[in-house]
Formats: sequence, structure tokens, C-alpha cells
Amino acid sequence: MNAIEITGLCKQFSGKRMTKVDALKGLDLTITAGEVFGFLGPNGAGKSTTIKLVMGLLRPTSGRAVIMGLDASQAESRRNVGYLPENPAFYDYLSAEEYISFVGSQFKMEKSLLAQRSEEVLKRLDLWEARKRPMRGYSKGMVQRIGLAQTLVHDPDVYILDEPMSGLDPIGRALVKDIILDLKRRGKCVFFSTHITDDVEKVCDRVGVIVKGSLVALDRVENIMRSGVEGYLVHLQLPEADSKTFAGITAVRRSGSVSEFYLPCGAFNAFMGEVNLSGVEVALVETKRRDLEDFFLSLVKNDLSG
Repeated sequence: MNAIEITGLCKQFSGKRMTKVDALKGLDLTITAGEVFGFLGPNGAGKSTTIKLVMGLLRPTSGRAVIMGLDASQAESRRNVGYLPENPAFYDYLSAEEYISFVGSQFKMEKSLLAQRSEEVLKRLDLWEARKRPMRGYSKGMVQRIGLAQTLVHDPDVYILDEPMSGLDPIGRALVKDIILDLKRRGKCVFFSTHITDDVEKVCDRVGVIVKGSLVALDRVENIMRSGVEGYLVHLQLPEADSKTFAGITAVRRSGSVSEFYLPCGAFNAFMGEVNLSGVEVALVETKRRDLEDFFLSLVKNDLSG
């Protein structure tokens, strides 16, 4: 069974002067169990609208979303989901401990299990020491971590996270990435939106790029990274007086006994074949490639210019 299935999903809002705004245009997307899927797009692209439609917080103009075989319009479809909204807001007079217990009770968790899980998630998200303080005194990053804690407490199979790294410092961001990777190892599905490409590159299996309400790219992260290879930088150990060329390619830079050669993709095999025959020591081979951010920016610029 697929974790999330989105078919022909559209959402139209009323704009100024009786105009219509298409926030989402016929989105088709399938996310499998055990997959970490990154939903990447600029601000206003339709990421949060998609997530609210999947969570039943908005009604689609047309199309449908299904979670674990149940239509998103049914409340039961959300029983096995951990959801983090874009801007989490809680009963700030409650402490973190009280709030997590409240959330767990809504999922009908048995009391002893809820107490155990509450302790585990609060410790995991570095909130244990502050667990008895009212949340009104929490920083933005702590509130974001409470939001993540309440998605974890009932141990669902599907996680839908809207900008989960927002407001977190580098330590918090690293912690959330570790949690997502742990969920993946445990066979959970994680669907999260972001506009930060590094988040996607580090943890995702696949990425979808949405621009102006339309899905403009969908692929495995490894395929995108492989297709972006532009060449190689090879470091060879050569005597300072030696200015050898290999396969017609000369060094672009020298530093002491190390010479650096830049190779286009098609020249790599011939170059390394000659190096191997010569007996020269290879110190380092670096792949020079376009990263996910370059890929994302090229799609956005092309779509906006079009």
C-alpha cells in the first residue's frame, strides 16, 4: 500500500476583484511506505496548500488525496499520521509535558505507554529539562521542537511535516535530520516541505519541485546528483620539475609535488588509463558537479521566465 496518493489535486482561491487564483494545478503524486520525500519549492509555490489539502484542513476544488488507503476527507485517515504545521501554535499556558500528554490522549494511547513515549520524545528533542515550564516562555526553536515531539509521541507510520527545520539553529537542524533518517530506517514514510535544498539533499530518497502550483520535476535525489556531474578534478603526485600531460590534458595548477588536472566527463577513462600505465600516484579524485540548489534554481528561473 502507498502511504500517500494524490490524484489531480487542484485548489482555487478567490482573489481581489472577483478574480480566481490557482494555488494548485492538477497535482499527481505517489509516496511509498518507508520513503523520505522532499517537497521543494519557493515561497508561495503551493507546498503548504498541498499539505493542508492532504491533512483535510482545506477542501480541494477538484481531485483527491488518500492516506494509507483512506480518503483524506475522512478523519480516520489522520489517526496514523504525525503532522507538523508550517507555523505551530499551542496552548502556551501548558508545559511541554502536559501538552505531549494531551496529544497522546487524543490518539487513545494507554497511560503507561504514553508516559514512556513522552519521556523518550522530550529527551530526544532536548526538551526534558524544560518539560515543566509553560510553553509561553519557550524560544521559537523550542516551540518548533515541541511541534516535532507531538508528531512522534504516538509512533505513526506517516509523517507530514511543513517546513520542519524552520526556526532551528544548526544543532537543531542536525537533530531533526537524524530523526528523519531514523524514521526511514524504521520503515516510516516522511513527506516534508522545504525551500532549503540542503535538507533534501541530505535525507531524501526522492524530491518533487513545485513552482506556481505545478509540479515541474520529480526524480530520485541520486539521479539528479548523478546527472549534474560536469567533470573531475584529479590530483597527481608528480615531481615539481615534471610537467607531464596525460591523454593530452595538462595540469591546471601545481602545489608542491601535487598537480591538479581538470577532466571533462568524457575524458576520464582515457586519462586515468594513461596515469595507471605511467605508475604515477593518484592523491585525490574530486567530482565536480552541479548541486541540488543549482538544479532547483534553474527550474525556478526557467519556469518564472516562461
